Amino acid sequence: MTVFLLAIGSACCLGLGFVLQQQAAQRAPRSDLLHWRLLWDLVRMPEWLFGTLFTTSGLVLGALALANGEVSLVEPLLATNLLFAMALSRVITRQSLGRSGWAGVLVLGLGVTAFIVAGQPQAGGERAGPLRYWLVFGAIAALALLLVSAARRVPLFEEATLLALSAGLLYGLQDALTRITAERFDHGGLPHALTGWQLYGVVGIGVVGLLLVQSAFEAAPLKMSLPALTAAQPIAGIVCAVGVLGDRLRVTPAALAWEAAGLLAIVAGVLVVGRHPAMPA
Repeated sequence: MTVFLLAIGSACCLGLGFVLQQQAAQRAPRSDLLHWRLLWDLVRMPEWLFGTLFTTSGLVLGALALANGEVSLVEPLLATNLLFAMALSRVITRQSLGRSGWAGVLVLGLGVTAFIVAGQPQAGGERAGPLRYWLVFGAIAALALLLVSAARRVPLFEEATLLALSAGLLYGLQDALTRITAERFDHGGLPHALTGWQLYGVVGIGVVGLLLVQSAFEAAPLKMSLPALTAAQPIAGIVCAVGVLGDRLRVTPAALAWEAAGLLAIVAGVLVVGRHPAMPA
């Protein structure tokens, strides 16, 4: 229950923070896109700082959830940040949910429930060896880099989606590294955590992800970026959890079918909610 509450609290803070950050980022100069000076311009906006306070709180709560629970359990719960973003967006746009909005909310909620109930995520499986460890992490990082490269060659709206997808993949990888860092801390305290490269990977990915997300927020309305970010993060995180960290999911035919259906429902619900008219345009 503690992990559940921490993950939902993290999702709430992240969703509210993303909306406030995007409201500020859309006022930044277009020339700042994917440049570090974008962050310098944003830190001078009170609205962005207030949103960053929320997102930082969400990251802390998410790290606590990951330290106490399996990545494959926490990731689907973090995807509900879009519901909290929708709640704040409704206040901003004064747009009712309507049938499509409620349908997206229902599908997203059922998808998260189906995946967790069917998969019953738990730790204790065999950890990956060095080869698979680097193959999984390297493949996700390389895909994120390719998406950023492709984003520079498409119109702004599509660029925002690709940048958000890239950030989501990196955040999923960051969640896995956060889990490893927490385990190193539990086993050897702060000195042991500081001697592992994973801690510095968490910080580095956080900085790069922040630039990608804010550039996506600047380039296009929230509905073009937040759904992609929200959908990519849990998928990348679950791949890392099962492929590297030894998280175990049930693998009976029925369980696998429900897990796949749950993931598809999460993605579908994210897209429906994220593209709803209530999202700021």
